[in-house]
Formats: sequence, C-alpha cells, structure tokens
Amino acid sequence: MSRKGFAGLVLAASLAVISGWWRYTAMPPAAVSPADVRVPPPAAVFVARVWAESVDDAIDAVGTLLADESVVIRPEVQGRVKAIHFTEGKPVRAGEVLIELEQDEYRAALAQSLAQQELDQATFARMKAMRERAHVSAQQYDEAVSKLKYSNALVERDRVLLQKTVLRAPFDGIVGIRQVSIGEYIDKGKALVNLEALDPVKLDFKVPEKYAGAVRRGLALTAEVAAYPTRAFAGEVYAVDPRLEEESRTLRVRARLPNRDRALRPGMFAHVHLALGAPRRTLFVPESALVVKGSSASVFRVVSGRAVATTVAIGARYKGKVEIVQGLAEGDSVVTEGQVKLRDGAPVSVLETLEHPPAP
Repeated sequence: MSRKGFAGLVLAASLAVISGWWRYTAMPPAAVSPADVRVPPPAAVFVARVWAESVDDAIDAVGTLLADESVVIRPEVQGRVKAIHFTEGKPVRAGEVLIELEQDEYRAALAQSLAQQELDQATFARMKAMRERAHVSAQQYDEAVSKLKYSNALVERDRVLLQKTVLRAPFDGIVGIRQVSIGEYIDKGKALVNLEALDPVKLDFKVPEKYAGAVRRGLALTAEVAAYPTRAFAGEVYAVDPRLEEESRTLRVRARLPNRDRALRPGMFAHVHLALGAPRRTLFVPESALVVKGSSASVFRVVSGRAVATTVAIGARYKGKVEIVQGLAEGDSVVTEGQVKLRDGAPVSVLETLEHPPAP
C-alpha cells in the first residue's frame, strides 16, 4: 500500500472514532428504573419502654459496730485480789461490786491518819483558846491550823485509797472474760476485765466528700451483718464529724442501732445503707440502651419505624439500669440491642419490646 493510501485509512478511522464519541456525549442519558435502585432492609432491633420508678437517694458504705460504752476495769491501787463478784459474760448494774482487793494495809493507814487527825484537832482547840487570851503567838496558832489541815488531807487520801480497793461497774453492761484470779497480786493499771454496754450499739462509717452537705443528724439507715444475713437492723445518725479526714477525703459518721436482744456485738463488720431523703420518682432505661461516646451519652429512640439518635443526661447507675434525668419521656421506646448497625433516621424492625422494668 502506498503512503497516501495508508494516511487516508488512518484519517478515516480517526473521523469515525470522533463521530462516535460526539454522538454518545450529545445523546441524553437513558432513564434509570426505580427497580434498579436497591433499598437496604430495616435493621432488626430489640427495644424497651422507658419506665418510671420510685428511688431513694442513698449511700452504701461499710462500717464497724462499737459498744455504746466500753471500758477495761483496771485498779488504781495495788494489792492482792480478795474476791470476784461477777460471772463472765453476764450483765451487771452500774455501781455493782466486781472485784475486791485485800484492805488490811489500807485500813491501817487510815487508822494512823485518823489518830494523827484527832491529836491535831485537840492541839488546835487548845491553841485557839490560848490565842483568844493572847497566851500564844500568831505564828504558833498558824502552825496549829496548818498541821490540822495537813492531817485532814491525809485522812481523806487514805479513805479514798481504801475505797479504791473495791472496783465497781461504772455503768450497766455485760462483763467480758476476766484476766485475773483470786489471790493474785496485781499492780496499778493491770487489765482485769472489760465491760460493754450493748443496748444500743454505735455504728461508725465513712462517706465520700461529695456527700458532706447531705449527711446530717436524724437520717435513717439500715445495717446488715454477716452473722444475720436475713436481718436488717434499723438505726439513726446522731453525730457527724465536723472535720474531713485529709488523707482519704471522707467524712466520719456515727449512728445508733437498738439492740434489745443483744444480737449485735462490738467489732462486727456492717454493710450500711443510708437514705439521704424522701423517695422520688424518676425515669429509667436498661443499661444496654446507652451509647456512650466520651463524656456524652445517647440512646436510639424508635419513632414511626425509624431510629432517632437522642442525647440524654444520666443520673445514678444501678445494677442493669440507668437513671435518665433529661432527654426521654415515660413510655418512649429505646433500642437495647442492635445499636452498632444503626444511624440516625435508619429504618428498623422491632423484634421484641420489653414492657416492664427488669427485676432487681
């Protein structure tokens, strides 16, 4: 083929390509049939109704039981134990004799000081009469007065020491296990037996700093102990420490619990439930309905077959449920399963609706 013929062939092919491209771009596009557009099926979800419930604003804490009054009986004088008048573990009354020490030495000391007191009183009487007649000097009279005062003081001291050989119960209570025997010689300050007042008992516990403004005298509480798992012991706050503990930033609170049957004992560990006020009505959703992102929380409401993303303000959290402070109304339907595949406005298909709050 000649060069002219080949050039003509290339030109004709180029014109044909350009002509076809022009006709394609100039023609209007063909209409798209609605049947060709695929609409995603509704997402299958489980929902629950928002419900209202009465709740108590309360604090759960742990504490320790204490005796209403507690003391270890210790002698203030030394001596040999003469008698023990109590039975271990039994109640005693205030003023009842618990232990007696031998008194012979103390009685002898008192008799000696009484004799000296009698002599000094006689001397003082003579000095007084002679002073009135100016037969003795003022100094001699003053010395007689001072000596009588001194002997009076010795008599009072020895009388008190004799009284201290008898140890009495300072209040009504239960005596513990004695640590002394009859005939034993004991020194001052030796622990002999403990005495506990058990009705009522005290309960000490601590609450976080954020509750410092809410805790006050008169608040009711209940306490549970491991020894009686089916009982709840009612009590009342009667003292709040004015100072927070700096290390833990907690506030120490003390309550009293009636203990007529003496079931509660000092040293027991107690779980405390402290009510902060009257019950209030509030809204709840299942915990699984929440979608938390950072510091914000939301739920998907189901409205007319579509998921509506709704921001909510939450309050207290309980086991399996969350308090809703703002954003929902009682009876609203919220998605509890299937949120991962949802977006705002997406169609949904409800598989099951929970109409009642979950069991506690």
